[in-house]
Amino acid sequence: MNASTPFATQPSLSPQQFVDKVIGHSETHSAFNNAKTCGFGEAPVNIALSKYWGKRETSLNLPINGSVSISLPGLGTQTELTLSQGEHDQIVLNDTLLEPHVTFAKRLSAFLDFFRPNEHAVFHVDTLNTVPTAAGLASSASGYAALVLALNDLFQWHLSDQKLSLLARLGSGSASRSLFPGFAVWHVGSRTDGMDSFAEAIDTQWPELCVGLLKVDVSEKAVSSTAGMQQTVNTCELYQAWPDKAAKDMELIQQAIANHDFSLLGKTAENNALSMHATMMATWPPIVYWQPESVAAMHAVWALRQQGVEVYFTMDAGPNLKLLFLETQKPAIKQAFAKMQIIQPFK
Repeated sequence: MNASTPFATQPSLSPQQFVDKVIGHSETHSAFNNAKTCGFGEAPVNIALSKYWGKRETSLNLPINGSVSISLPGLGTQTELTLSQGEHDQIVLNDTLLEPHVTFAKRLSAFLDFFRPNEHAVFHVDTLNTVPTAAGLASSASGYAALVLALNDLFQWHLSDQKLSLLARLGSGSASRSLFPGFAVWHVGSRTDGMDSFAEAIDTQWPELCVGLLKVDVSEKAVSSTAGMQQTVNTCELYQAWPDKAAKDMELIQQAIANHDFSLLGKTAENNALSMHATMMATWPPIVYWQPESVAAMHAVWALRQQGVEVYFTMDAGPNLKLLFLETQKPAIKQAFAKMQIIQPFK
């Protein structure tokens, strides 16, 4: 597959034009005079129940399919942002000042380039992740959502949630969903300027729903999500079936949420994740995020279901599992996975 496939979209705006359109051109370039001393943003990680995998356009982070997620309170990113004059940005991650050439710092500075009031403006970013960075636990999602909230606070833009979601998407697609507590849906959109591809909250509470984080390996993964999904789109013949599959699963997940149908939610989420990973494995060179412990955990989940414990798993681009179950099954899950962190997003 290549740029001539039906998946490819030619953007009608550059990323800078997109930012100026979302914020307002005059606001972008008068920001230095209006800035506060310090801006702050905080956002949770989110776990996709129906996955986003593949971009129809890379510069604006436009997805090939929409997705549905659930945010995990207490896990995520806090970011403080100040603006000054100087030679280069200062990026502090978890109390460690990063060298400008470090990938994390380079990526953040490139994103911040869209918001610099002038060529001499530099940012000091102090960010704290309560989940491991680049380990498949959605740190990029919470990180860019928190950064956009900090920018909005620093420059006093007073942007709507929809516009904040658009800007967060530009940093990381999944970040569009991390602006919202609970469930969120990211609309795939169809416009070439990207203005209709944003996330919004799903106004449904589900207090009994539990999410368990089963950490297999929290080290930085060898293949980033961005690189992995583009490799999949470009080389995997099985990927042709993914957009339709993802769209159907997304509808089923939303139906399950609306009806509090846990069986439908769990089955669809697990099958959706396995289908996404199947396209990765059929990519060339193959992309396999799983580790032996990941597979062992899957078999443990399947064994529990055989025993009558209704539990399902989902996996993002990494070796770690996220288990889905109801509060009534918490004792059995704790016994089977003693070291797992359990979160109830609506309690």
